[in-house]
Amino acid sequence: MYIRDIYKSKPLPISYEIFPPKGELKPDTLRGTLEALAGTEPDFISVTCSAGGSGNSGNTAALTGIIEREYRIPAVAHVTCVNSTRADVDRVIGDIRAQGVSNVFALRGDRLPGSVTRDFRYGSELVRYLRETTDFCVGGGCYPEGHVECDDFDADIRHLKEKQDAGAEFFLSQLFFENSAFYRFVDKARAAGVTVPVDAGIMPIMGKSQITRMVFLCGASLPSAVIRMVNRYENDPDSLLRAGMEYAARQILELAESGAVSGIHIYTMNKPEVARFEMEALRDAGF
Repeated sequence: MYIRDIYKSKPLPISYEIFPPKGELKPDTLRGTLEALAGTEPDFISVTCSAGGSGNSGNTAALTGIIEREYRIPAVAHVTCVNSTRADVDRVIGDIRAQGVSNVFALRGDRLPGSVTRDFRYGSELVRYLRETTDFCVGGGCYPEGHVECDDFDADIRHLKEKQDAGAEFFLSQLFFENSAFYRFVDKARAAGVTVPVDAGIMPIMGKSQITRMVFLCGASLPSAVIRMVNRYENDPDSLLRAGMEYAARQILELAESGAVSGIHIYTMNKPEVARFEMEALRDAGF
């Protein structure tokens, strides 16, 4: 199923992001995780890859194929283009197509030391290339608080519109911890002519080192309530995980009730208990 069709049939699609293991893909080691995730009945699952289409990108294709064939859940394969040629992208797309997957998430990817721009400078160029050369449903990333490399929020909105004009059919947002940032972003995007679905990306806090790393990489701001929570449970990982999941659930329910989101995309970090907690909160609230 194409992801674009899910938005037509579901009032509020709920999806997950997972990552493949590095090294050799051993499906048996993933069975427990995939079965637990599938049991919560998400509308689709996206699978990340290494920057530049290297590293574990082969595992990305293989894992999306397993999700589609064995669990009958639509899968979205991440494809990055930083440091890639068209031939590199074609090879990755060929692997994804061979798995029977028809949805991709096009990103520039993080710049690595020594990266050299080849055939693609921006994510929008990858979106356009994929739409012109394949029959895939193509999604793109968006950044409620602005991309970490862009200091001009209005320019970020223009870049988002450029991705839509290039052919992006849905957007999944970077993580954020203040819903007001997402509402502001969506209002600006819609005013600029962005009409495709925009999902809110939510990452439950699972540990201090995790949140510190993600905030540094993504540039997401931390509200005082989150800072107090992390400091309170810094030495109690189980309590911090529980508090983080509860905070995310409050975020998700408020977003769902607002009507401002097209869907909810949960960054599970491959933890089924996190996905289950957030999904149960949504179901209990009638979503």
